Amino acid sequence: MIKVSVYRDRTLIEKAYTSDEGRYSVDVPRGELVTVRFDTHHSLTNAEDWHPSVVTNVIADDESPINRYLLKSGHGVDPESAMDALSGYLFATEWEDEDYARTAESRLSRLKQTSEVLQGIQRNLQEYFKARAT
Repeated sequence: MIKVSVYRDRTLIEKAYTSDEGRYSVDVPRGELVTVRFDTHHSLTNAEDWHPSVVTNVIADDESPINRYLLKSGHGVDPESAMDALSGYLFATEWEDEDYARTAESRLSRLKQTSEVLQGIQRNLQEYFKARAT
């Protein structure tokens, strides 16, 4: 039940939810340059267990598998995965509401960063979502 959202030019064009096996299918016009976002929905009981992920500049063709594994909240992390999660939260600032902000702020508090630069970005995102949640 991970939400898969596809955007073109900042416009949502398709969304789907993964099956129990993690499979999903979306219809996107062939050859389009899109951004694909993976995230939990705030209403799920395990919404706070996972960090989001974003894949940008995807060119859609007939069958473009995108294999993503969401980062588990509170676990050790490599810098690339941490940056991917931060990108997911940054992307969410454009579209999500107060309900999402509440879970995002909580999830961000458990994201472990290895660099001061990423820690600063994380703090700024936490402050943004905290203010958005009120």
